[in-house]
Amino acid sequence: MASPRFKQYAVLASSTLAFTICFMIWMMFAVLGIPIKQHLGLNETEFGILAATPVLSGSLIRVPLGIWTDRFGGRIVMFVLMLVCVPFIFIMQYATAYWQFLAIGLLVGLAGGAFSVGTPYVARWFRPEQQGMAMGVFGAGNAGSSLTKLVAPTIIAVAGWQMVPTVYAITMLVTAILFWLFSYQDSAHLVSSKVSLRQQLALMKDPAVLRYCQYYSVVFGGYVALALWMTKYYVGEYGFDIKHAAFLAACFSLPGGVLRAMGGWLSDRFGPYKVTWGVMWTCWVAFFILSYPQTDFSITTTHGVQSFHIGLGVTQFTLMLFGVGIAMAIGKASVFKFIANEFPDNIGAVSGVVGLAGGMGGFLLPILFGVLLDVTGVRTSAFMLLYGTVCVSLVWMHFSFKPAQGKAVASVARQSA
Repeated sequence: MASPRFKQYAVLASSTLAFTICFMIWMMFAVLGIPIKQHLGLNETEFGILAATPVLSGSLIRVPLGIWTDRFGGRIVMFVLMLVCVPFIFIMQYATAYWQFLAIGLLVGLAGGAFSVGTPYVARWFRPEQQGMAMGVFGAGNAGSSLTKLVAPTIIAVAGWQMVPTVYAITMLVTAILFWLFSYQDSAHLVSSKVSLRQQLALMKDPAVLRYCQYYSVVFGGYVALALWMTKYYVGEYGFDIKHAAFLAACFSLPGGVLRAMGGWLSDRFGPYKVTWGVMWTCWVAFFILSYPQTDFSITTTHGVQSFHIGLGVTQFTLMLFGVGIAMAIGKASVFKFIANEFPDNIGAVSGVVGLAGGMGGFLLPILFGVLLDVTGVRTSAFMLLYGTVCVSLVWMHFSFKPAQGKAVASVARQSA
């Protein structure tokens, strides 16, 4: 019989593998969408809607999945979720019209709900002081976004885009079987919660939950949006082919996924407030620089007209994006450390709501990126939008935590008196 410690880490490893594959499939339009865009002659807004469609269903399903995980356990919910997605992934290769890709994308996107299943499932196998690390390791499954950028271009080059859904469907089926074989169920982890969907959505009226929803829509929603958008950005802005563009885009997606565990460790050690505050300031500086478009201008000097160029080269741009990926990975973990600290008896329900908000950010942002690009013709407008969202987060964080800090200081002063 397996020891409790073995079960802990078997659950963590199998859940992380399952989430990685689910996330890889959830992000498949980041690469697959480019040949489809060319084939159907889509504009930027239509491409944004196509890329974001799976994110919508994957976000909306997170709330009921969080409830079912509390009630039935993460093992059975995760297994069934993965099996349900397999046929929808497979039939995508037969789609020929835009509406068909959107409809199938909605069904495939259910895989994105795996996050709100795995988070409470994994967390309950660990002690509170280890939960940040455990959820961070599980969240490293976001690296599935980079996996799709490394795998899909090769499949497309060798056998055409229609082969991608076949390979992904087989991968999902095999992963579901492996997850079932190596994961465990503990009835003590089931929560006799009778919280309805309406009551769970009402959690969004809680100022703390609402605050974490906004933070997560920036660090997770922004991550998802950029992961979907960057391959096409490299193609359009720097003229790379899809294979090289996807590889460079993976320089953002990979740290944005695997380093989430580091964010969990930092949050355990220094507290989620300090970590999240640092993440927001890092993103604020980076997005300000990335927002600046390629600019040519001339000035008249005593030596005649002088021409100048301002803009990031591909190396500087990729390094900046790499830094943003690290910051977002840490921020994703720190936000959930807030939840584990403040809602220990309702992690599944609150995680579902916050995950929904983050996913909705990932759904709306790519569409807004497309609209802004169609309207302005400036590709860096995507970063201008993200810069604005980070500004809101910083202001909100400053004013919402200030009263709490003041009460804490007053309490300490009274105890000392």
